[in-house]
Amino acid sequence: MNEKQMNAAKKSMIEWLSHPNELGKIPSKIECTGSFEYYNMTYYIFKYKKSAMGKWLLAVCGGYEENSPEHGGHIFSEMEEYNELTAEEKCKEMIDMIREYWMSQAENHKENQGTFVGFILLSENSWNKQQFIDDLKSQWDIDAIEEKDENEDEKTKDNIIIFSVDEDVVAVSLMPAPIPENEAEENAKNNYMWPDAVEVAKEHKAHLMVAILGNDNNYIEKGKLFVKVMACCCNQKNATGVYTSGTVFEPCYYNQFANIMKDGELPILNWIWFGLYIGQEGVCCYTYGMDVFGKDEMEVLNVDAKPSDIRDFLASLVSYVLKNDVVLHDGETIGFSADDIHKITRSEGVSLPGMTLKIEYN
Repeated sequence: MNEKQMNAAKKSMIEWLSHPNELGKIPSKIECTGSFEYYNMTYYIFKYKKSAMGKWLLAVCGGYEENSPEHGGHIFSEMEEYNELTAEEKCKEMIDMIREYWMSQAENHKENQGTFVGFILLSENSWNKQQFIDDLKSQWDIDAIEEKDENEDEKTKDNIIIFSVDEDVVAVSLMPAPIPENEAEENAKNNYMWPDAVEVAKEHKAHLMVAILGNDNNYIEKGKLFVKVMACCCNQKNATGVYTSGTVFEPCYYNQFANIMKDGELPILNWIWFGLYIGQEGVCCYTYGMDVFGKDEMEVLNVDAKPSDIRDFLASLVSYVLKNDVVLHDGETIGFSADDIHKITRSEGVSLPGMTLKIEYN
């Protein structure tokens, strides 16, 4: 048995068990009882106790490649009683369950990657298509040149515009009804920065649907194009709200942060919503929108700090990850200086469904 690797696995196992969503504390006792090879990787079997007088419970940590000290994220316990005769078989069942779950999550990520769709809430069922075309040109130097379709009637032409920008296709459509099932109103509740968000969302009578289509895998450029188009839609006189990234923004707010692209900055606050709420032990913050860029959402949980400080901290991390196309992994650390180190844990989301990255704040 690789003692160095086993000790690393034991340390990771204790940290995983100590998480509030799992055991919630350091196990009273923990021992490595063996190892096995599975999917060409090494896994370590552990037995542990919640309390000194409790039963031995089963856990597994792996897969390790050769002499690597980093596990592959297959770390789990169903907190079932340990049985030496069935321990390896049970561990393999847990590994298969984790692998299946992660593969399904990866498929969901793939479905959302590069999917830029948003909605502009309107107080009445109308829009000024020519103004939109003019704004794109004057504000962003984008030519919205439509392909001619002689079979298209005049009303349809007035309600929709489709044009190409490099390898992407932009589609903006006037939808003559509110967004169905009160979806905008429900998501407007997430915007703690705009007290009138819910009421404004309730009152909308129609909406513009904006979509960026195409197989271009440069998500940053695709995302910037999306924000530019959405910002020009915000200039419509009857635009009352912007529904995207899991909430409803005020149009002037959306436009303000879109304009930072003119100074060469990324429109992080247009792309990503930073949710805030009070958890059981402190302030919690989460991202919404990272999956569009093929990244895990992030969370900071139960922190004794100002909400604005936590949001700014997470926004700085998001900016770094997106600017540099960084992929963060479970067990790594990240920081802004040699003395500023924050541990990363990848596990089931608390604020959001699916796997998320928990970033240690303190």
